[in-house]
Amino acid sequence: MAEIRPGTSRLPFSRYPAWTIEKLRPIAIEKIQAVHDWVETRCIPAQAIMKAQLAKDRWKTPPLMKELRQEAKARGLFNLFLPKHFDASPGLTNLEYACCAEIMGRVYWAPQTMNCHAPETGNIELLAKYCNEQQKEQWLQPLLRGDFASAYSMTEPEVASSDATNIAISIRREGDEYVINGRKLFANVKWNPEVRLYILMGCTDPMNPDIRRRHSMVLIPSDTPGFRMRQNLSIMGYDCAPEGHGEYIYDNVRIPVCNVILGEGRAFEIAQGRLGPGRIHHCMRLIGQGELAYEYALVRATDHRKKPRGKLIGQFDSNIERIAQMRLELDALRLVVFNAAHTMDAFGNKSGRYVIAQSKILVPIAVAKIIDECMQFYGGQGLTQYTPLPEMWTYARFVRLADGPDAAHRHQVGRDQLKTAKDVFARHAQYYEIALEMKKQFGLEEELADDCSWEYLNIQGAQPKL
Repeated sequence: MAEIRPGTSRLPFSRYPAWTIEKLRPIAIEKIQAVHDWVETRCIPAQAIMKAQLAKDRWKTPPLMKELRQEAKARGLFNLFLPKHFDASPGLTNLEYACCAEIMGRVYWAPQTMNCHAPETGNIELLAKYCNEQQKEQWLQPLLRGDFASAYSMTEPEVASSDATNIAISIRREGDEYVINGRKLFANVKWNPEVRLYILMGCTDPMNPDIRRRHSMVLIPSDTPGFRMRQNLSIMGYDCAPEGHGEYIYDNVRIPVCNVILGEGRAFEIAQGRLGPGRIHHCMRLIGQGELAYEYALVRATDHRKKPRGKLIGQFDSNIERIAQMRLELDALRLVVFNAAHTMDAFGNKSGRYVIAQSKILVPIAVAKIIDECMQFYGGQGLTQYTPLPEMWTYARFVRLADGPDAAHRHQVGRDQLKTAKDVFARHAQYYEIALEMKKQFGLEEELADDCSWEYLNIQGAQPKL
């Protein structure tokens, strides 16, 4: 442990804050190092090979991915995300996993080699936490083994589904079956035959006076009659193959009642248990994306072949400052994400709501800005397939909307902060009373009658109203 210190050259620990290193157990240090070695030697060098294989068949998992998944499983690098209170967990805390996820994020598809990719992480945790034993045997265990893939179906085109109470796809009970009708967006594509399970959120009780008890989650096998994919939705021009983002039609889709998760009306309870960790996982991976983009900028800045006006790109004062600013921002973002992960460990997902939202709001915006700066270092080439920077930027921009837009998270944070105004008001009223007594004590009532300090609030006549 003594050799792992902040600021040393030992990767990947050199950028970790001191308080994080102090909390890493030996088993975590071993896993973090193993993930680092895996990504550095088996993923980053294989990016061109993965692209070439994918080009031959856009909607099937490339052979290299299957090979890497088997190898990663054999190395004990599968399902590292699963919280330690689950039987199948490797035993990492959220903070320890954050260190692993950052490294995985350096290559977009690297998490998939370790079965730690979206939406699998959220779906597996959902199934592990809320499904009954029969459902776990049928669906969870194969997902943990990596036998097939799953998708999460929530967003709808006809309603403002960032407010999940608006979700309207109909799940109507008929005897021992549910009949489902409606449209959904974004769940992984059915064109990939490995996607065999869809977890769908829909409306089972539209007239329930409690709007948070109207919805349920159900399990949909991909080959269910009436369930069809209309098209793949590109993301800013990228088809995101082989996982993609489908648009789906549910036309009198019938599933057995036993496919409901936890029970009717429990969807919001389940969604909150799923989305917290998933949101923070995206942010963990984005730090890794930002770090790799930063390395591309350093390479370009010191390339002796690139000398505008006779100087290295990195010798211009403006670029030196850019390099410094990106470094500072990445380190600050890591603090935000690691703090969120540790808060979840120490106090639970619910208590971590603010820091999760903080990460979700700040990290994607900042990382996209950093990647954009790195693209600038490459000039026109920075906009092309010459580097992976455009795809990395697109992923960062996508994450700003994944699991809810910025506005929804800022709104929740703002509402929570306004609820603290009553206590703030009480403290300021106390300041005012103490100030009056101090003025009397020093005989300064008249001299300070027009004091333009915080007293201008006229705290005596004000009342907090929200």
